[in-house]
Amino acid sequence: MLSQEEIEQQLNQLPGWTITEGKLHKQFEFSDFIQAFSFMTKVAIKAEKLDHHPEWSNCYNTVTVDLITHSAQTITQLDFELAGFIEAAL
Repeated sequence: MLSQEEIEQQLNQLPGWTITEGKLHKQFEFSDFIQAFSFMTKVAIKAEKLDHHPEWSNCYNTVTVDLITHSAQTITQLDFELAGFIEAAL
């Protein structure tokens, strides 16, 4: 489990990400639905490989992502790993 200090340090390396309701949170906006869905597809493949799945939603060109490790009921290193991949997938 990560300490609050470790969470804050890693959060500082993820531009635009916040802690909202105890979860890593970010909203992404794309030019259209196809780009948004393509982004979600890339992330879904990685999430499946990690066996770590985001809470997310899509409305036309906007994707909202929340990350938390449900088994630990807190943010863990897996959440930061997936968030880093999400940033790289843009």
